[in-house]
Amino acid sequence: MGRCNITLGQSLILVGFSDWPQLELLLFIFVLIFYSLTLFGNTTIIILSRLDPRLHTPMYFFLSQLACLDLCFTTSTVPQLLVNLSGFDRTISYGRCVTQLFIVLTLGGTECVLLVVMAFDRYAAVCRPLHYTTIMNPHLCHALATVSWVGGLVNSLVQTGLLMAMPLCGHCPNHFFCEMPVLMKLACEDTRGTESYMFVAGAIILVFPVSLILGSYARIARAVLKVKSMAGQKKAVGTCGSHLLVVSLFYGSAIYTYLQPKGSYSESEGKFVALFYTIITPMLNPLIYTLRNKDVKGALWMVLGRGRELS
Repeated sequence: MGRCNITLGQSLILVGFSDWPQLELLLFIFVLIFYSLTLFGNTTIIILSRLDPRLHTPMYFFLSQLACLDLCFTTSTVPQLLVNLSGFDRTISYGRCVTQLFIVLTLGGTECVLLVVMAFDRYAAVCRPLHYTTIMNPHLCHALATVSWVGGLVNSLVQTGLLMAMPLCGHCPNHFFCEMPVLMKLACEDTRGTESYMFVAGAIILVFPVSLILGSYARIARAVLKVKSMAGQKKAVGTCGSHLLVVSLFYGSAIYTYLQPKGSYSESEGKFVALFYTIITPMLNPLIYTLRNKDVKGALWMVLGRGRELS
């Protein structure tokens, strides 16, 4: 393979799912429906958390941050996927590709840190209930949200910078958006050194947060076991169960994608795993958090009732 250094103005061709042409129409319908549900569900959470005073709590503040992240994350990849599946245009300039990679890594890294913050919030709610409002004061909540965004930005700057330092050969990434493992496969040079740096960066933004979350929930589990009231135990499990499910879905797919060696990464499997965390997980998050949540249901009915009164 000849050595070439792709410039910002040159175009890449995103292969997407063109190697499965029989699936493209079905995937287009599937993606469009799930994207619409993602927009509706996450926008609803953001609006409700602003309108209803009962939801002006740290838990719903961080949940609205997560909803905002999911909206931005899906919108950074899905519209392009829909165009790709329609067959109209599969090209993307290298400059746009790097920009998309930077945005995706920023949002993904921010979510990694934010899920740790949400675990700390649940720890404070269950293990320090009498001091919860003092610990999770508005200043700390805004500071933790800012730290999450800064952490994601720094992670993205490091990983995107490492990629841009490598010359690329070939113009056809076998994916539906610009993702790090796929772009690494286009590198013209030996990438073992860069892979090591990438692995360290991935471990910091993925493994370290997971360790903190597991530590938080180990303490929560001990506190729950000490609660003699069955109602109290159910409330604590309900408070934390939804967050644990979101953590499992998000980190499971992210670790599979970013912490395996380049040689063992399957581009075909990677595309379907990417569908899971770019479309399915952001759509499920609002359902997971609100399906059995009386506060959110009450806020929704209150807003709908207001709308009927005004009309």
